[in-house]
Amino acid sequence: MSLDVTRAELHLLEARQRLEHARASRLAQLQALGETAQSADDHLLSEQRTAMRRVLKEIDDAFARIEDGTYGTCLGCAKPVPAERLEILPYTRHCVPCRRHAT
Repeated sequence: MSLDVTRAELHLLEARQRLEHARASRLAQLQALGETAQSADDHLLSEQRTAMRRVLKEIDDAFARIEDGTYGTCLGCAKPVPAERLEILPYTRHCVPCRRHAT
């Protein structure tokens, strides 16, 4: 039984590390966008900043799901999100089939 708890704790620790890395990367990208000189592409830069802020919100939401025990559970079908998907996109809320249906 304690081995299962250890695995679960390890899984969550790894998830937190991936989320922290994703957050740091997005914050660095947002900062770089903020330092970009104003130009004719202001609309594009604004869209990129908006996208970065959206991802940062998704990352914060993923941390909240870790805290409330729902991290890794698809919000669409309530089944576990495959570990491979969480490794690639640690802040995802959905499994691939549910994400496809959402778009």
